[in-house]
Amino acid sequence: MVRRGESYGVVGALKAFPLRLAARRVEEMGGRLHRTVTRGTTVAVFGRTLLARQPEAEIERRVASARDGAARLLSESGFLREIGSLPAPAPANIGRQSLVDQSGLAAETLDLLALFDAFENHAEPYSFRDVILAKKYMGLVASGANWGAIARSVHRIGPVGSLTALTLQMEADKILARDAHSLAELDGQRLLDFETGDDEAEDYFAHAEMAEAAELHEEAARLYRHCAALDQTDATAPFNLGNCLRRLGDLEGAALAYATALKRDPLFVEAWFNHGGLLRDMGRTDAARAHLQMAAEIDPAYADAVYNLAALEYDSGDLAAAREGWQRYLELDDSSDWARRARAGIGLANQLLNKTARR
Repeated sequence: MVRRGESYGVVGALKAFPLRLAARRVEEMGGRLHRTVTRGTTVAVFGRTLLARQPEAEIERRVASARDGAARLLSESGFLREIGSLPAPAPANIGRQSLVDQSGLAAETLDLLALFDAFENHAEPYSFRDVILAKKYMGLVASGANWGAIARSVHRIGPVGSLTALTLQMEADKILARDAHSLAELDGQRLLDFETGDDEAEDYFAHAEMAEAAELHEEAARLYRHCAALDQTDATAPFNLGNCLRRLGDLEGAALAYATALKRDPLFVEAWFNHGGLLRDMGRTDAARAHLQMAAEIDPAYADAVYNLAALEYDSGDLAAAREGWQRYLELDDSSDWARRARAGIGLANQLLNKTARR
């Protein structure tokens, strides 16, 4: 069940249905949903389309990044259960460590398989059937299969629990299933019985992310703009569009894109921060201050917003406010290069204030 105020960030598109439908359901239940993990994201959902679109190394990088952000990680099935679109799994009582011990799977491999719904239960407690599956997967790993090949293969059959009745084996870089009568590649229906259709916005967004990562900002901007037009409830596409346009020097266009993101999601703290930085670059000090203050108010632990707000006050001549801001920054970060700059700023502000007081 979605808790009020919960913020979901979806990494990769969902296989079950378009993201805009999931966003509407989460909003109805009092939560928020983005196409990616942002500051304030409390749950990172990994959509199973990642398996088809990204190599294992990139998926592992995204998982590690989400975990570093202190977000709770959730599989697609786990997310669907939370929004009431998939029944709860059968009662189970086997812990994660017990599953590791009984199967011999590395804990990291087990976690990745669970994150992409290779078990009946998306997290502990696991069932006895999950123990059987884990042991079968360990056999495949011992034969040379990696977790990604296993996860991709198991979703070519019906409910994942049906694999417990089959013998799985590796042969010529393919995972095969053997029953009493035949040997064949895993094939069949998807894991979840949902009607699906192409979600054009998801495809544009995925291509836009790849273009942006390759620093093809014009192409990325074009794709993000189209994605934002297709799904007018999504705040992430216009936010990313603003970042690309800023890199291209289109400051007015970037400001409009950030404003669109904030209209769609007034709690999007990175959008407040980036828009504030842009407005500062444009010389619109009062508006920049308001945006940076909002970013710091939404997320009081957002050290970058606190630092930039102090720097803005320094540039505008309010030395006392700048000193106070940098002191607050040091409460959040006292050891980085930016912390050393904050201390230097405090020292300079003190010198100037003392000099002014002696006049």
